[in-house]
Amino acid sequence: MPVTRIHWEDLPAVARAAVEEHTGPVQGAATATAGANSGIAATVRTADATVFVKGVPLDHPQIRTQQREVAIAPYLPAASPRLLWHVQAAGWDLIGYERLVGRHADYSPGSPDLPLVARALVELQETPCPDIPMKLAQDRWSGYAGPGGAEQLVGDTLLHTDLAPHNMLVNDRAHLIDWAWPTRGAAWIDPAVLILRLMEAGHRAPAADAWAREQFTSWATAPHEGVALFSDANARLWDEIARHDAEAWKKNMGRLAHDWVTYWRGRQ
Repeated sequence: MPVTRIHWEDLPAVARAAVEEHTGPVQGAATATAGANSGIAATVRTADATVFVKGVPLDHPQIRTQQREVAIAPYLPAASPRLLWHVQAAGWDLIGYERLVGRHADYSPGSPDLPLVARALVELQETPCPDIPMKLAQDRWSGYAGPGGAEQLVGDTLLHTDLAPHNMLVNDRAHLIDWAWPTRGAAWIDPAVLILRLMEAGHRAPAADAWAREQFTSWATAPHEGVALFSDANARLWDEIARHDAEAWKKNMGRLAHDWVTYWRGRQ
């Protein structure tokens, strides 16, 4: 459920004061326009620094995803922004990140961003998965994979699982942001997720597959039947998402997911 976005000035005074204990007096703030999962998302400027502040009300369901972000933050690779602080005050859960200046990644065919995106994901795939409570791939997709099938998704790799271009911030490198769904599972799942986003940006399935094979060892060695099972499950998941919210882009993702299933099932 989306959170109603407010401005920095709309936060309760006690919540703003709690933030300023970490940042110093705020001299200005600019509200972010992208994203729908934070009640506040703002670039906040002080005399000494600029930080990115995001937060949700403590009684909102999205508090769970923000708490997952806080828990995973200390274990993330350099391609992700550094968590600076975390406070709760006046009914709000608020976190501060180092500010990254950049733009959302361009996933279109031939984009110069693609090597940077691949480098960021390789770095993540080489990052040890911490021994902390988190979602397990076999549990997340079990309801869509059929009895016993989700066991093929078991693994010990730290996965992002939401590799939409707005979750890749690009400057001289690509940065993985918005860690709402960290998951432990098979290493090839993130490349599978990325491939669907490449198709959304205009890549044909064979070209996206070939590119991923060149970039990610985990994808080049992925088991055919395991990928087939995940692809079927992911298509069912996108079908469910589109049924509950028929936005055009969600329906399009569902169509692309089924296009990918058709391609992969015919690929031997």
